[in-house]
Amino acid sequence: MQLDLTGTHALVCGASEGIGRATALELAGLGASVTVLARREAALREVVANLPRAHGQTHGLLAVDLRQTAALAEAVAAHATRAPVHILVNNTGGPPGGPAHAAPAAAYLDAFQAHLIAAHTLVQALLPGMRAARWGRIVNVISTSVYEPIPNLGVSNTIRGAMASWAKTLSRELGGDGITVNNVLPGYTRTRRLEQILADRSAATGKTEDEVAQAMLATVPAARFAEAHEPASLIAFLCSPAAAYINGQSIAVDGGRMQSI
Repeated sequence: MQLDLTGTHALVCGASEGIGRATALELAGLGASVTVLARREAALREVVANLPRAHGQTHGLLAVDLRQTAALAEAVAAHATRAPVHILVNNTGGPPGGPAHAAPAAAYLDAFQAHLIAAHTLVQALLPGMRAARWGRIVNVISTSVYEPIPNLGVSNTIRGAMASWAKTLSRELGGDGITVNNVLPGYTRTRRLEQILADRSAATGKTEDEVAQAMLATVPAARFAEAHEPASLIAFLCSPAAAYINGQSIAVDGGRMQSI
């Protein structure tokens, strides 16, 4: 199986921790040069220092806020001019919880900006390099709510669905250029996002976080939470040459939790 990414350059968003950080490690392990992007420069420097370099890669970082569209576009375009990017992993933290009907309009606008607009800005900045190489991978880390909305995550459910539709459209537009676009849908994964969900549900129900966690695990046939490296492994595979004919798909990594086929 051809998994070697030597000679490619990947940009991984939200890479200071969690699934983003794990993805950066996986891609570097396959030979890619990796640029990690997030807001916290100190955390990114730590990530870069720990990335594998067995294949002689050059790793870097971009400390920028995904919500600052103009600054994001400028920074990424300049970076891609120096080193064209072949792999883009769109990944960012989810919106706050709460029912859809109670969310203020500003919450939807903020989430749309941080997720879809940021991802679209990145694609537009990096697409010339991918097209020139006739090879590219775009992977969006979203949520199982694309198929089954998650209770009390109204804004997140809405934005994730928009991301999935945007990605499917792109996959049909860019497939002829040798560029694939896919979505990875993590289930309950041990990240700061899961900690936030446990705390929110505990506050809303009066149950302890452990009780909330056990109720969540009761819905997962695997009977455990995922570790960050598990969705990251699928992301890395989708970025590899072996996945060249997988395009426009939304693939769950949820331990069998979803009941839909």
